Amino acid sequence: MSTPYGSDRRPGPEGEQEEPIRFTDRRRIDPLTGEVRTPGDDGVGGTQQGAAAPPGTPPTPDEPEIELDDPRIADLEKQLEERTNDLQRVQAEYANYRRRVDRDREATLVSAKVSFVNDLLTVLDDLARAEQHGDLTGPFKAVGDKIANVVTGLGLESFGRDGEPFDPALHEAVQHEPAEAPGPTVTILTAVLRQGYKIADRVLRPAMVTVADRPDPTAEEQ
Repeated sequence: MSTPYGSDRRPGPEGEQEEPIRFTDRRRIDPLTGEVRTPGDDGVGGTQQGAAAPPGTPPTPDEPEIELDDPRIADLEKQLEERTNDLQRVQAEYANYRRRVDRDREATLVSAKVSFVNDLLTVLDDLARAEQHGDLTGPFKAVGDKIANVVTGLGLESFGRDGEPFDPALHEAVQHEPAEAPGPTVTILTAVLRQGYKIADRVLRPAMVTVADRPDPTAEEQ
C-alpha cells in the first residue's frame, strides 16, 4: 500500500516484506489538499470535510447508541421516579409547614388582641352606662368615640340584643321567665344587663341577660 510519502513496506534482510509501518497524522490541515480534516480523519484513510461526506451531515457520535431495552434505561427511570417522589414529599411537607406557621401566627395575633382589649372592657362598660344616662357628651364623648374606634379596629364585636334567641355559649342568664301557655316554646332575651364581647371566634365574656320562654312561631305555622 502506498501513502503520500512512499511505500509503507520495507524489504527485510533476506528480501522478505516486513509488516507495514503505520502512523497517525494529527494535523488538522491536510498537507496535500489543504482542507480541514474532520475529527475522525487519522491521516490514513479518514474522510475529509467536503470530500466524501455531504455538506450538513452531522458527525457520527463517539458514544455507542443505547438500546431501548437496555437495563441502564430502566435503572435511570427508577431513579427518576424516586427523585420525583422525594420532591413531591418535600413540597407537601413545606406546604403543611407554611399552613401551620400561618395558623400559629394568626392565633398569636388574636391572643395579643384579646389580652389588650380585656383590660378595656370595664372602660367600655362605663362608657355604655354614661351613654344610657345621657352623660356622654362634649369632650368625654369624643374620647369615648376614639376608644370605641380603636377596639373596633382590633376586631372587637359586641353581642346581646333584646329579642335574640338565647345561646348558652354566648349568654349568661340570670333570670328565666317560663312560658304561660303549653306547647313548643323558644327562649329569647328579654333584657341585656351587660354586653358580651368577642374577637373572631373567641368570646371575651358572655352577655349577662334575662330570658323568657315564648311560643315557637314556627310550630304555630306548621
